[in-house]
Amino acid sequence: MDKNTWIGFLLIAAIIVGFTLITRPSKEELAQRQRYNDSISLVRQMEFEAQQLSAAIAAEQEQNQQTTNQQSQTTNDLLPSVFGPFAPSAQGESKEIVLENNKVKLFIDTKGGRISRAELKEYKAYGDSVNNLCLFRADESELSFTLITANNRIISTKNLYFEPIQPNDQNVIMRLHSDVEDAYIDFVYTLPADDYMTSFVIAPHNTKAVLAQNVNSLEMQWSQLIPQQERGRKFEERYAQLQYMLDGGDMEKLSESKADTERESARIKWIGYKDQFFSTVMIADETFDGSTLESTPQSEHTRYIKEYKTRTNVPFDVNGLKSTGFRFYFGPNHYNTLKAYDADKPKAEKLHLKELVPLGWKIVSWINMILVIPMFDLFMGWGLHIGLVIFLMTLVIKLIILPFVFASYKSSAKMRALKPQMDEINAKYPADKMQERQQATMQLYSRAGVSPMSGCLPMLFQFPVLMAMFWFFPTAIELRGQSFLWADDLSAYDAILTWSTSIPLLGTHLSLFCLLMTAVNIVYTYITMQQQATDPNMKFMKYMMYAMPLMFLFIFNDYAAGLSYYYFLSLLLTIIQTMIFRLSIDEKKLLAEMEANAKKKEGKKKSGFMARLEAMQKEQQRMAREQAKANAKKLR
Repeated sequence: MDKNTWIGFLLIAAIIVGFTLITRPSKEELAQRQRYNDSISLVRQMEFEAQQLSAAIAAEQEQNQQTTNQQSQTTNDLLPSVFGPFAPSAQGESKEIVLENNKVKLFIDTKGGRISRAELKEYKAYGDSVNNLCLFRADESELSFTLITANNRIISTKNLYFEPIQPNDQNVIMRLHSDVEDAYIDFVYTLPADDYMTSFVIAPHNTKAVLAQNVNSLEMQWSQLIPQQERGRKFEERYAQLQYMLDGGDMEKLSESKADTERESARIKWIGYKDQFFSTVMIADETFDGSTLESTPQSEHTRYIKEYKTRTNVPFDVNGLKSTGFRFYFGPNHYNTLKAYDADKPKAEKLHLKELVPLGWKIVSWINMILVIPMFDLFMGWGLHIGLVIFLMTLVIKLIILPFVFASYKSSAKMRALKPQMDEINAKYPADKMQERQQATMQLYSRAGVSPMSGCLPMLFQFPVLMAMFWFFPTAIELRGQSFLWADDLSAYDAILTWSTSIPLLGTHLSLFCLLMTAVNIVYTYITMQQQATDPNMKFMKYMMYAMPLMFLFIFNDYAAGLSYYYFLSLLLTIIQTMIFRLSIDEKKLLAEMEANAKKKEGKKKSGFMARLEAMQKEQQRMAREQAKANAKKLR
């Protein structure tokens, strides 16, 4: 090659080297490219691992499917040995069928064929203004019947699946199929319009082919947790109780304060799972036999008040010629509502569900039934506010017992008018001559026409009325959720102050109506004590009289605000009555009248009672003297 050729090659090489040097990437660009290459490698590695993982998962799923199929096949093979002829109903899907009217909403689960949830559409739980009040949910209740098959399998209906037949808002048939084509058991539910009562019928069909022929009854297990529905848990616990009625009409109940179990050999007509204001009642068309009933209080740290359980037996016709019937009551403990179920019924068929509303002892309950409840319904029917209704009731009751109160006050006034003469008798006959003092006192009462019992008897007549109101207000569901002044619920306490730490006897709150009642009671006690003669030896009794209103503060602090409001009004009206009596009765004129009556009685024959009383006193004095003489001889 010539010189020019070599120079050309060298220039081309120089250009290539120079271009390479100029276009060479920087360290930052090299690092960025390396990161890019690394990312590409990582993605390819992840794709490879994902493919391997997918293959492994697919292989595992295939293996699991094979295992599941084998287990399913094994389960299907075992079902007849476990569930006997009801093996076809041992598997299924749990669904809920809804029955509904304008009062209740019931959910019936295909698993077990039972009512799994009951809601009352006219009521709300405390603190929930949106949702219906729920008596129980699926996990809070259980109802099951034990079946004995022809091949001696013992099965609980709670483990079987029912098929709903022709469901609608008021009726549904829950059918339990067997492996015999025309042999099944129907649970028939019927919810009438505008009623709290639901019909439940167990209707067997050709079951003699699948059930043991010697069976004439079914064992029933029924349990339910009672959730807290009201503000005052302590008070709600007091009224939550398992209650039942024997076939003859006698009412029985388990303890409301502690765990209790009753094994009842007598036949039972109905069993009630009762809360303060609501109940779930199961009523047998015939009876429950051989029953064991349990009531267990729940911890205060849970949302439940009590747990009720019943194990009993119900009649059952395996031949399917006769159905087994029940009724469920899901509703309020409202006296008139419950009483209406006995309307126009013969005595032998009466359910006496009204006994679920506690109205007190016999005479007290009569006052509530005859006087208090009709009067309350009358005023409520006028469309008045609940606060005004309670005021009118208080006023009417005070007018009814006014003659007794006036007689009691007048008797006290007579005793005060006779105090100077009583002081003379006490001075004349010291404490060691008590019998002579008593005789002189009775003579004074006889001449003045005063009876010591005349002041006590009127108070005795008032006591049943006061106790009737004491029982009525805490159980009157009409007060539930009704607000008045600062109280948002007259059926519960009206806390004006609350605190976190519980104070003994008082709790964690202070109720304002209760506080007002206590204050007025102290004023009334002061007025009463001013009317009584002061005795230096009775100072302790005076302090005790003032201590009683303070005790009521602790007693009634948890009670219904409606009750405290009633007692507040009653005491206030009593103070006004007392002031009117004081202005209308002149004790000096009263003393003059008694002295005039005493003069008229002089020379008249004493009444038989006073004559016998004086004779008894003289006999006691004679015996005391003889005893004293006998003791004196022994000392000699």
